[in-house]
Formats: sequence, structure tokens, C-alpha cells
Amino acid sequence: MEPLTEHRQVSGPVVYGFLRLVKVPAARHAALAASLAEYCRTHELRLSGVFTDRDVSSGRDSAAFTGLLDVLALPDVYGVIAPAMSHLGPKAIAAERGRWIEAAGSRLLLVRGPRTAHPPVTYHGPVRRRSPGTIRVLDAES
Repeated sequence: MEPLTEHRQVSGPVVYGFLRLVKVPAARHAALAASLAEYCRTHELRLSGVFTDRDVSSGRDSAAFTGLLDVLALPDVYGVIAPAMSHLGPKAIAAERGRWIEAAGSRLLLVRGPRTAHPPVTYHGPVRRRSPGTIRVLDAES
């Protein structure tokens, strides 16, 4: 009988991590890198490296992001993993970088997906509360 796939040494799709860490303690950096590794382990992905952007003034063309785009051109690279979209930079830059990743033929995977908007709460006037023992009974004629 053959062992299950989960019990074999199977190499998953290759991904590269990206972190934007400006003025972050080493413990936070280690925790974020570990979260990327754990995500890859549980989703059967092979984390081949992590690019870290530490320069707040680098804008769209940071050395770390340029290096990431270079490795995305390698054969058999599946995608990029980041803890959240904010790790790609401020909103405008993150959106542009996301497009560049997709243009390179790679997928952008986020450990924490984008926040979903909650449906609006509708207010219908004052709330009347009944005691737990109250039951509304309707007559058959009403």
C-alpha cells in the first residue's frame, strides 16, 4: 500500500516572501517571517526566500522589491506571499506593486486577506425588550 501524499516528501509550488519592516524590532521581524513559513507549510508551498524592505523613503523602486521582481522571472515560481497588503507599501504603491506581481505571471498570497466591510446597521427606532417569559399569542380571528 502506498503512503498518503501528506506522508511523502513532496515539493510544493515555489513562493517568495515580502516584508516591509520600517523601525521594527528583531522579534517582530522573526515573528512575521515565521508566520510566512507556517502559512507555506500548512498550504504545501515552498518558501524559497524572503525579501525585506526596510527603507521608508524608497518608494516604488526599493532594492528589495526590484530583487523580488527579478526572482519572479525565474521558471517555476508560483507567487509572492506577504502578511498583509500593507507590506507592499502605502495603498497606492501597494496596488501598483500588486499589478506588477500579477504582470510577472505570479500570484499574490496574503496571510491576512483584505478586511471585509461589514454590512450597515439599520436603525428602526427604539428597541422594546420583553421579559424572557413573555410570549405573544395571536387569536385565530386576528
